[in-house]
Amino acid sequence: MKVLITGAGGQLGGALQRTAPAHAQITAIDVADVDLTDAEMLRAKLAQVAPDLILNAAAYTAVDTAEGDEDLARAINADAVAIMAESAAKLVHVSTDFVFDGQSSRAYRPDDARAPISAYGRTKAAGEDNLRDTDLLIRTAWVYEAGGANFVRTMIRLMNEREELGVVADQIGAPTWATGLARTIWGLVDKGASGTFHHSDSGVASWYDFAVAIAEEAHALDLIARIPAIRPIATSDYPTPASRPAFSLLDCSATRAALGQEAVHWRTNLRLMLKEEAQLG
Repeated sequence: MKVLITGAGGQLGGALQRTAPAHAQITAIDVADVDLTDAEMLRAKLAQVAPDLILNAAAYTAVDTAEGDEDLARAINADAVAIMAESAAKLVHVSTDFVFDGQSSRAYRPDDARAPISAYGRTKAAGEDNLRDTDLLIRTAWVYEAGGANFVRTMIRLMNEREELGVVADQIGAPTWATGLARTIWGLVDKGASGTFHHSDSGVASWYDFAVAIAEEAHALDLIARIPAIRPIATSDYPTPASRPAFSLLDCSATRAALGQEAVHWRTNLRLMLKEEAQLG
């Protein structure tokens, strides 16, 4: 099976390559290889590789910057997806909890109505609309990976620099280890799945809860010298250009059922990631 992975240099793109099955013949591309805003360049690459499967892990993910650069975000998050969907290959597209408005009183199901409240969310929702019935859409949230640019590594850096941190406590969701997400994607591909699925680690957290856990686990592994004071703050205390959903927990029960998986709590996967981070030095 010939597989084209986009966003190869990102957290998920790297995890997809590391967890790929032996029978997958991988071609991995990143922005240095193909500019996804260049339609003809992308079409030429698709024709050259002629993949059986496209795993689209590429995205414009600068949530706040997208507020002033929505056209570029749309070109990558939506227009490029439409071009990939022209291919004969099955397309697996990764989307986000940001397609929801955060007003739900329960975890969002795959078929729930979308109502994005940011430019990033709007462009990701537009990308979803370009998929065919035979394609596979996987929404996720709060992704992190050892060695990547993410909340976990930012917190470790700040915890080594400061004695006190304020972290938002009124945005609720669940973190997602990219390695676990990659394994779920390969599992759904192996099952021949199509349609919409959700994946995040189990459990519920605010960014504050996540930060407290990072501090405790990182200190146990000597990634930080001491645990700083971590103070819960409101979203209004930390204004950003883009609005974030206040509640974006994803209902992953259909995914677990399809794969026969046991849910793994986010703190368990955080510990595994931090052990990898410690090995990286």
